[in-house]
Amino acid sequence: MRRSSSRGFTMLEVLVALMIVATALIASLRAVGSLTGNSDSLRANMMATWSAENRLVQMRLSHVFPPIGKTTYECPQGDLQLMCEEEVIASPNPRFRRVEVSVYEISHPERRIIKLVQLVLNS
Repeated sequence: MRRSSSRGFTMLEVLVALMIVATALIASLRAVGSLTGNSDSLRANMMATWSAENRLVQMRLSHVFPPIGKTTYECPQGDLQLMCEEEVIASPNPRFRRVEVSVYEISHPERRIIKLVQLVLNS
């Protein structure tokens, strides 16, 4: 007499396969979460760069020699609330001033997003 062999998977094999699939899904969810966080950071960096560049271009186009000192003002971009800190520093050459614009997020003022520097000529 021939013994019939049943074909299929044992319960242990099914559980091992489920664990492998679950591990792969968890890893992919973690990767997607990381990409989302990086996207927000890149967006904030881009908006902060625009705010700083706007101020430096405005200064360049106005042809006004800026006074030495530090100024803080709000410089929002889109829905992102930003704070700009502009510092004008004397240079060794009295015809130039160094202008530094640092941008911070209002909700996290301790973390600078970007800092741009420009020399301004007294014409």
